[in-house]
Amino acid sequence: MKRILVSSAMALSLMTVASAQAPPAYRLGTFQVQSHTFVGIVLNDALVIDFAAANAAIRTPASRVTAPSDMKDLIGRYDTGLRDRIVEVAAFVRRAVTTGRPAYVFDLAAVKVMPPVMYPTTMLNVAVNYREHDVEMARVRDGSPGQAAPTAGNALPGTKSAPGIWERREGDTRWNPYMFLKAPAAIVASGEPVRLPPQRTQIEWECELGIVIGKTASRVSVERAFDYVFGYTIENDMSDRGGRGDTRYGTDWLVGKNRDTFAPLGPFITPKEFVADPGNLGITFSLNGALLQKGSTNQMIHRIDEQVVYASNLLTLRPGDVIATGTPPGVGSARTPPVLLKAGDRMACSYNGIGTLTNPVVASDAPSR
Repeated sequence: MKRILVSSAMALSLMTVASAQAPPAYRLGTFQVQSHTFVGIVLNDALVIDFAAANAAIRTPASRVTAPSDMKDLIGRYDTGLRDRIVEVAAFVRRAVTTGRPAYVFDLAAVKVMPPVMYPTTMLNVAVNYREHDVEMARVRDGSPGQAAPTAGNALPGTKSAPGIWERREGDTRWNPYMFLKAPAAIVASGEPVRLPPQRTQIEWECELGIVIGKTASRVSVERAFDYVFGYTIENDMSDRGGRGDTRYGTDWLVGKNRDTFAPLGPFITPKEFVADPGNLGITFSLNGALLQKGSTNQMIHRIDEQVVYASNLLTLRPGDVIATGTPPGVGSARTPPVLLKAGDRMACSYNGIGTLTNPVVASDAPSR
């Protein structure tokens, strides 16, 4: 895995006055130093605290909780003591770095960034959840039966509720949500390469906000949906548009979405208390420094809370599960001419207040790192 490069000057920013663009009080992630993997507290996107080591070392006040074994454990116990302990540890470290850095604190550049959750039990992705993305994709794929033109997210005549899954409210003109499974086996970390599958030439990106589930959720109401959200991360929903060579059973989501390395995730999780309005976050995606996607989460067809409702009516969600919420317009296959990924490319997917997920693109036969 390629380390995320961060200027050493960023560590000094812990001492500066916070600005409107400052990171939240902390983010959370999973990291590795040599062969030691640990849950870490990220300060100012510059320093990483080994939470378990700090929890054992800091005796003022002494720890009243057991350190988490992994991110799923942290998420599951966040509201029963771990949140308060994280706040205590972060405050202690901010004071301590003025006189000397504890051994359990590292520069971000000195650790290996792992996927923040290793690994979700369930990953769900929302298909075509931005109106302009619906319009652009109509140029490169067949529409639904009876669809003569792009609908920009509006339902076709005769669309009905899906009993027990999604009830259409009076006056709702949108189509019903559509989700598909993304294999946790496809996850790679920020900085890790996305590998182009052999002989596949139509590979592209989709820059998406990831909802991280905080507690077991089954058939939740829209009014309570955010109670089940722990925080937010980023997923790059990689796609193979080359098809399977026949039309058997329609779209093949396994071939199109679930190849090795097709789910870059991270780099960190931002707890929901630090995201004032997840429905109004700016989005950018750059390829080799060129801006190709720009939008806002306020352009979603189905909101974050509605996605949690729909997903929890399909299956039970568990702490650490992830729902990727769709992508704004600007994907490569919909461009004229198409922009498709090649070895040597570098992708950067950003959501304001959440972070930036970066991944290089390599050929299938490139040496492993």
